[in-house]
Amino acid sequence: MARTANPADEGPYHLRSDGEPGIDGHLGHFRRGPAVFSLYQVSPVPHRYTPGPPEYLIDVDDGAGARECCRFTNDPAPEPMWNRNWNGDEWCDWIIDQALALIANPDDQ
Repeated sequence: MARTANPADEGPYHLRSDGEPGIDGHLGHFRRGPAVFSLYQVSPVPHRYTPGPPEYLIDVDDGAGARECCRFTNDPAPEPMWNRNWNGDEWCDWIIDQALALIANPDDQ
């Protein structure tokens, strides 16, 4: 029997849904059921000066590879742009709450 890879085991060392390395801007991940959500700061690039509010990407992987869940900024409050598959999903508020908690206290790298 083949072992299915667990996306959380890979940590940030995989590709994001936008094709960039998963280590770039990785703030951490959280899980609900079979889905693993990874949070990235995509702009401004962390540790570089770029004007504008931070933009975040949440990817979801339920075993089929990373797919974009939503993007948002936190200036002044998150206004998520949900991927059409997630728009209106009952998990949306929970996902944003988890992401904001990670932004406030990112996983240690």
